[in-house]
Amino acid sequence: MNEGVQKNTLYVGGLAEEVNESILHAAFIPFGDIKDVKTPLDQATQKHRSFGFVTFLEREDAAAAMDNMDGAELYGRVLTVNYALPEKIKGGETGWAAKPIWEDADTWFERQQQEQEMQRLQAEQRQAMETAEELHRKKVAEDRDGEKEEDGDPMAVAEAEVLKQNASS
Repeated sequence: MNEGVQKNTLYVGGLAEEVNESILHAAFIPFGDIKDVKTPLDQATQKHRSFGFVTFLEREDAAAAMDNMDGAELYGRVLTVNYALPEKIKGGETGWAAKPIWEDADTWFERQQQEQEMQRLQAEQRQAMETAEELHRKKVAEDRDGEKEEDGDPMAVAEAEVLKQNASS
């Protein structure tokens, strides 16, 4: 089961328009004592949105109701009954959260500071790498220039000629 699932609250989907909280309560009461029944309303039409929530006092009663009522028919409509997920509150970093956005304000500032510090360190590391690469390029270029100068050194040229003569004799 998913973490955060409320095992004594059931989601009941596929409700007919005629079904109200009293009818929903009557349909689920055979499975155990009910704490609460809610059918959220559509703000525009003021009618329920074809689903509701039934909260039992005992988890076992909720499990029995789910086993028996999932796929059952009520007012000509087939019901979908599952464990309910926690109510979501709009806001937070992910767009929807199970807690108010101000609850993690202190940790949010802390995370922002850590992220800025990480970006600063990465920028410093990039700069150090670029500097090291530039120094390496200069050293390689100086070494190449030094090799060319050695070819033009008269002493080195004379030694090379003597070695060639000795090798051919």
